[in-house]
Amino acid sequence: MDSLHEIANEVRRKNRKASVVALDLRDENSVRLGMAQAREEFGVIDVLVANSGIAGPTAPMWKIDPSDWADTFTVNVTGTFLCCQEVLPDMVERRSGSIVVIGSMTGKRPLMNRTAYAASKMALVGMVRSAAADVGPHGIRINLISPGPVVGERLDEVVSDQAALRGISEEAAIHALTQDSPLGRSVMPDDVAGAVAFLASDDAASITGEDLNVSCGTVSY
Repeated sequence: MDSLHEIANEVRRKNRKASVVALDLRDENSVRLGMAQAREEFGVIDVLVANSGIAGPTAPMWKIDPSDWADTFTVNVTGTFLCCQEVLPDMVERRSGSIVVIGSMTGKRPLMNRTAYAASKMALVGMVRSAAADVGPHGIRINLISPGPVVGERLDEVVSDQAALRGISEEAAIHALTQDSPLGRSVMPDDVAGAVAFLASDDAASITGEDLNVSCGTVSY
């Protein structure tokens, strides 16, 4: 929560309003109350960015605990569904709104020992494509971004786990994630943020149901 409050303070220093609302994506009531608090403070929710998620287990498929598999889907897929479901009625009534869901390149290309995470992120692609057909007639857009490996603590943890499980160095693990990138590097967080801002804005008024790769050129399908 400390990092969220730091970001909120940074927003306020730019003379913009910001509020931190805690919620649990595994709890339907928590999502409902969190969104209600946001509407109380800001009036309406014009844009939803569904960015929260968990990494899930790092293990071969046959060694994954079913409860860990289920938890990954509960947070990454059902949590996103609950957030969308909570904001959409108001958007439908106003006939405007934009939703941006954060997926992952891993949902569309193999990564050893990451079947739970990969399956959950691929599920989001299907969710967005079909939801776009549902909400389009009401003037609402919904898109997904599939980032490549993004520099930060989450990537550090994934690299460490991959290296340990595969018996390779962390340098080799990060190379495996970036070797197919024409730019030969990981993605910077600001690059993903810029893509989110674009898809949320009126500049993307004719874009919906899309899956945008922000992957330094690494090909995924």
